[in-house]
Parts: sequence; structure tokens; C-alpha cells
Amino acid sequence: MGGLEVELDQAAPIPLSARLGCAPGELAALVGPSGSGKTTILRAIAGLYRPARGRVVVDGTVWLDTAAGISVPTHRRRVGMVFQSYALFPHMSALDNVAAAMGERPRAERLARARELLRLVHLEGLEARKPAELSGGQQQRVAVARALAREPAILLLDEPFSAVDRATRQRLYREIAELRRLLSMPVLLVTHDLEEAMLLADRLTVLHRGRTLQTGTPVEVTTRPVSPEVARLVDLANLFEGRIAGVDRARGTTLLDWRGRLLEVRGAGAAAIGATVPWVVPDGFVILHRRDRPSRGEHENPVPGRIEQVLALGQTARLTLRPDHAPELPIRFSVPLHVARRNGIEPGVAATVSLLAEGIHLMPASGGAGRAPTDEPDQEGAEKAGQDREDRAGTSDRPGP
Repeated sequence: MGGLEVELDQAAPIPLSARLGCAPGELAALVGPSGSGKTTILRAIAGLYRPARGRVVVDGTVWLDTAAGISVPTHRRRVGMVFQSYALFPHMSALDNVAAAMGERPRAERLARARELLRLVHLEGLEARKPAELSGGQQQRVAVARALAREPAILLLDEPFSAVDRATRQRLYREIAELRRLLSMPVLLVTHDLEEAMLLADRLTVLHRGRTLQTGTPVEVTTRPVSPEVARLVDLANLFEGRIAGVDRARGTTLLDWRGRLLEVRGAGAAAIGATVPWVVPDGFVILHRRDRPSRGEHENPVPGRIEQVLALGQTARLTLRPDHAPELPIRFSVPLHVARRNGIEPGVAATVSLLAEGIHLMPASGGAGRAPTDEPDQEGAEKAGQDREDRAGTSDRPGP
């Protein structure tokens, strides 16, 4: 069916248990900490590393199948690869660097194609310059053009933006996004920068110690992690534990007891009542209440507390709130800086946030005895729910800025 299919397994010397895929025209990103196996996977696809057990299929062609004794040599794999260090020939011009990747084709044909590719990456007019005469971003564009010169079946990007400054990275992001629309091949990006992966990728694969932990769209992975391990790896700060207090299948909701405070969660999960489950709420689902004029919206999971920290980063304020009922479990979230200022948000002030029910994500139970879920909250949960609703009267969960 085309695209990329990868399965790699081994216990040593580099542990691997990886499964991933990438469709034609799709950009998939491998994310994870240093040592998680990202670059090793790229090298295995390119034929630069052979795992103990594995299978690599690109565009319907088997490049590696250890069970069948198939291992296509590196020079016969149609791979375009862009390295962090660019790996350009310093004595050659940009044009000759690109032309050199085209093998034995006639020189005039190679030069003509090289000029086309340099135009594609917006380097027309700079064909005669050597790498030392180009900026870091320009060198990176030459490396991309050279990778495409091989007419690859797959494009592999190994930390391609880490050696350039932030402004240059932003320009390169836009250019890669534009270039992707013209490509019909799978593109696999290795990066340690989650923001970069979120901006560019159609699909994320989270790796840790060589294991594939989760694959999905950037939104799925960063709002619905399959485990606390994934939540930590994608930098979700609001990771807690709670107890299932009840399930209302008619309404499609779950009641979660978080240190004595009841939260309503969208969705009736599989966890048993009484079970302890890890849960997470991403930054974007934490809503700051207006302190001067609460709105009359739904009173959705309000959590009062006290602001501990306000960190201004450009036009964004990153806030830390210590909940009154569990000050040892801070909630971290962001708001526009003008919203924080308008609401008088500063360290020490009292404030309330809502944890939106649709954003609270429960993960598989980490243990704890429980009983099978029913369609109604248990008695203790129902009583607390009623008290919570009374306490919420007059509060706001969806205030305006």
C-alpha cells in the first residue's frame, strides 16, 4: 500500500521494541529523551544499522526482513537523509553538493536538476557559494535539496533544525511545511523538541528506551496519553491520581474524587468504582475565572486556590495555583499576559480555575480495589456531588478574558 512500515526488536546492545508507520505524503515525528532509540531507528531504516530482528518496508519494497534473510544494502535503499551537521562537502559549491548526489547521470542533466532543487528550497542565486559562505539555514536548505536529489522513496530528517537559531528554525519550519505539500513520499523526523513536532507532524510516535509507547496525532498524544509515562514525556505538568467515585452511563460521565474534591469527567470509562487511576488535564483545559465579575456559565469543576508563581514569557503568563484542598499538588497553566494583568493575578492572591470535563483524561487504573461500575454514582459520591453543586452556586467556570 506504499508508505513506511517498521518493526524492530532486540534486547542488546541497544534495546529496541519499536513499531511505527508513515503514509505517503505524511510527516511522522519520533519524540523522546536522549537515548530513547530515535536515531537508531532512522539508521536501521537507512541500512546503516542492522537490528537483531526487524522488518522495514518502504513503498511496498522490503528493505529488511531478518526472518527471511533480506537486507538491502544501504546504497540500494532509496533514502534521502538530512543530518543535524548537514554533512556538506566543504570544497564544493551548493550546486555541486546537490549534483553529487545524483550518481552517474550526465553532468549537464545533474546540474540542471540541481538548479531546480535549489530553486525549490529558495536558494536561487546562491548556487556558486560554498558551505562556509552560507548561513546555517542556507546550509540546511542545501542539505534538503541534496537529499531530494536522490529521488528518494522516503525522506529522513535527523534533528535537522537543532544547529540553527530560533528565528531561522521558524523560517525552516514554514519551508518544510510548504515543501511537504509538493512531496508524495513519507517523511520521518527525529526531534527532541516537542513544540517542533507539534508544528510539523501529522503523527507522533513517543519512544522511551527503544520502546514505542504511543502513536497518534499530536493532539491525541498530548491530550490523551495512554500512560503517566507518556504524559511526562510529552511534558504534561498536571498529572495526578484520583479515585473513581461513580459512573453515570446515561449522561456519559464519570465522577472522580481528587483528594476529597469531586470532579466530573466527560466519558464513562472502564475503571471500577473505587479504583485509583492516574489522570491528567492539559494546560489548555484549565480556565481562569474572572475575579471581578464571574460569568453565569456552567459551573464546571471549579477549583479554588492561591497563586504561587507568575512567569511572564513574552505575551504569555505561566501560572502556578496551589489548590486549597490539596496545596501540595499544584496546577500549572497559561493565560495571555493581559488577562493575568487585568485580573490582578500575582503571587499570593486567591484565584479559581475550572478543569474542563472534556479535557480531564483518565488513564488505566494503577491499582486499588474496586467494584464493577454502575450507571449511577455510589452513595458517598452522590452525596458529595450534591454538596459540590451547592457550593458552586454563583461561581464561574467559563469567564471572559
